[in-house]
Amino acid sequence: MNKVILEGYIVVPESDLEIVKKELISHIQLTREEFGCEKFNVSQDKNNICRFNVYEEFSNKEAFAYHQQRVKSSHWGKVTKNVERHYQIFEQG
Repeated sequence: MNKVILEGYIVVPESDLEIVKKELISHIQLTREEFGCEKFNVSQDKNNICRFNVYEEFSNKEAFAYHQQRVKSSHWGKVTKNVERHYQIFEQG
């Protein structure tokens, strides 16, 4: 079964920066606890405080799909509704 990898970044509007940073702690913890999550890293860019680099690995398509669905209905999904997402998603295996 192929692993699913998401790599890229998000750009947070400056007006949402504090709430996104606050909620990010919980979002990372909840995601890392999901079945099938192998790696989940989100880090604020050193040169642009509004950019956060994202790297995710899930064991298979089902685990990745579950994560995507959970996020849409989560508090994280609500506080990041204005965020620009720039991702590449691919399978490895």
